[in-house]
Amino acid sequence: MTDTSDARTPLARRAVLAATGATAAVLAVGAAAKNEAPTTETADAAPVAAAAVCTLTREMTEGPYYLDGQYVRADVTEGKPGIPLKLTLTVVDDDTCAPLSNALVEIWHADHLGEYSGFVGANGHTEPDDGTFLRGGVLTNSSGVATITTIYPGWYVGRCIHIHVKVHTNVTLTPDGSFTGGQELHTGQLYFSETITTRVSRLSPYSANRVTRTTLAQDSIYDGGGAASGLMTLTALGSSTSSGYAGTLTLGVER
Repeated sequence: MTDTSDARTPLARRAVLAATGATAAVLAVGAAAKNEAPTTETADAAPVAAAAVCTLTREMTEGPYYLDGQYVRADVTEGKPGIPLKLTLTVVDDDTCAPLSNALVEIWHADHLGEYSGFVGANGHTEPDDGTFLRGGVLTNSSGVATITTIYPGWYVGRCIHIHVKVHTNVTLTPDGSFTGGQELHTGQLYFSETITTRVSRLSPYSANRVTRTTLAQDSIYDGGGAASGLMTLTALGSSTSSGYAGTLTLGVER
């Protein structure tokens, strides 16, 4: 099974949350990089301050596991086990480098067993499926930044580890915490350093996933384009792999 087929029937409802937190000035992004994103392994290390690089982020397939609707939350974990991952994604206009505020950034990805909520069993594992875990959306702040808490993804047959992402603008928030309307500006995927993924895959609970892992170099979707193709900068949150990582990237979109 590969992540290239059409989207399926929606199971969840749409929702968003205004994100707060880090500003774009603390992002370490190299949108023109062609190799793995730089990483740091110390607890006190922080991403290098840098201006956003105005590079158009490549569009990539939505895949078969998108559900048309997300909960209102910046923490999508729902108690799923895994190594912590703190995402800081900045949305900018690729022509002007101006940050896009109030842009909806939504993500979805597999759990440690390579299973997507709403489709559990597709990677050969059995577990409870509420149709919502590891899915969510937030609005960017005035600096164009969206912050989301999740876990390091697992892998499934035929794909390297990745996170799906969409960017929408001009959505309307509804009283029930959902959103309507808007324009979809970007559909892409976020990728991870193979060096760090190898370490993660050896630890529990990821070691319970017995599916053969496809590496970044072997993947049929990732094109080797570095940050412009979604390769994130990863920074260690502690002194060990199990402490987790911060993942940062600037998404350059066409308005």
